Amino acid sequence: MFNITKKQGLLALAAAGFALAAALPAHAGKTLDAVKARGQVVCGVNTGLAGFSAADSSGNWSGLDVDMCKAVAAAVLSDASKVKYVPLNAQQRFTALQSGEIDMLSRNTTFTLSRDASLGLSVTGVTYYDGQGFMVPTKTKMKSAKQLKNQTVCVQSGTTTEKNLTDFSKANNLNIKPVVFEDFNASVAAFFAGRCIAYTTDASGLASIRNKEAKDPKDYTILPELISKEPLGPMVRRGDDEWFAIVKWVIHGLLESEELGVTKANVEAMKNDPSPAIGRILGSKDDTGKLLGLDAQWMARAIAATGNYGEIFERNVGPNSPLGLPRGTNNLWNNGGLMYGYPLR
Repeated sequence: MFNITKKQGLLALAAAGFALAAALPAHAGKTLDAVKARGQVVCGVNTGLAGFSAADSSGNWSGLDVDMCKAVAAAVLSDASKVKYVPLNAQQRFTALQSGEIDMLSRNTTFTLSRDASLGLSVTGVTYYDGQGFMVPTKTKMKSAKQLKNQTVCVQSGTTTEKNLTDFSKANNLNIKPVVFEDFNASVAAFFAGRCIAYTTDASGLASIRNKEAKDPKDYTILPELISKEPLGPMVRRGDDEWFAIVKWVIHGLLESEELGVTKANVEAMKNDPSPAIGRILGSKDDTGKLLGLDAQWMARAIAATGNYGEIFERNVGPNSPLGLPRGTNNLWNNGGLMYGYPLR
């Protein structure tokens, strides 16, 4: 006869409870319920940043940040087109998310301690590792940002860019004179009109602006220094753990699918692959969707809609896109980069 102590019995009951909880499907959160009832994911995006979020003359949105919205819509609503895009400037973006006007913010936004701790918002995952740089007219023959001593620099207010510029100027005793604009388009127009000797923002943004706005991109040089770390990615409201988990795991699923070789073109065929990891991502061998309040095919639909992370990067900002940005730090971890998809298991 076994002699089970009271303590052992309580431990056994606790273990059973944890096992049962782990097996139960997730309870749908209020944001997911609202999205399903509305039939749309409302996504806050940039007012126009080529390669990340920009609308064409017909109102069709494209870009790396836009594809994150599409992937979430495909996972949740089975249709990547079920997205309402809300263009927001730097001052509007956080208020729009806090107030419930949008479901997620996918707008080249940097994750920082102050934003994470004070805005009531949660960071979901990095979709682009960037850094702040400077662009100058090639005719200035500048080769370094440290040659900007006593020079004017156009910058948008309400951004980490403005603070980084001040810090860089003080640290290097440059006495840079910021020319600050609330409106992004106004700041860009002022630079190209010659009101400032330089323009500063994230390096990816500089490439986007140069490609879109310059009559001849060769007339403008992006200086080599990066003066900050800018991890960019979507944000959601704090307090809805279920919605946070969905957006987070869609991002990691896009990264993991690239690592495993699952693409937009082969996603259906790969459902027959014997790999357990692939089977879990595509829902053919395991139903991970129930843990998120979704069905088994959630991630397969996201990949079918946008492709994996590598495909998203290449199409929107990569070396063969109009922006021509190198993969660099945005390579997967096993290819010299920082991108590391958490395992979907």
